[in-house]
Amino acid sequence: MPDLPYPAPVVELPRDGGDTLNIASLRPKAVVLFFYPKDNTPGCTKEAIGFTEAAQEFEQANVCVIGVSKDSVKSHDKFVEKQNLGVILLSDENGTTCEDFGVWKEKSMYGKTYMGIERSTFLIDGTGQVVREWRKVKVPGHVQEVLEAATSL
Repeated sequence: MPDLPYPAPVVELPRDGGDTLNIASLRPKAVVLFFYPKDNTPGCTKEAIGFTEAAQEFEQANVCVIGVSKDSVKSHDKFVEKQNLGVILLSDENGTTCEDFGVWKEKSMYGKTYMGIERSTFLIDGTGQVVREWRKVKVPGHVQEVLEAATSL
């Protein structure tokens, strides 16, 4: 990936609820874009709930929080309803946005290798520049760290 800051790739994807969202339309708001492997799995659920619990603080900092995975819109709708989420979820079923951000990686579990989303978060300022990125994210403490970076914009 290029040095920071760099222009964020174009992100225009179907979202929970059925509309399409182009994140450039949110400017001059900043955007936290968090990529996660799968709806309704333990780590992803903790992360999405964490961002939901901090949503008001992000909103006060003029920051929109958006999750991205390869799950379908239908899966996202169920995830939002089941977990009572308060963040936007985008569906990148064809994986183009994951590729653009370099989060589609070879992973391994129990000795098997497979391709999947590496949990990653990007902070995009109000001009569309990626100003901070977190790769190989561990969920505990992550939301607070992102919030601190977002409020310092």
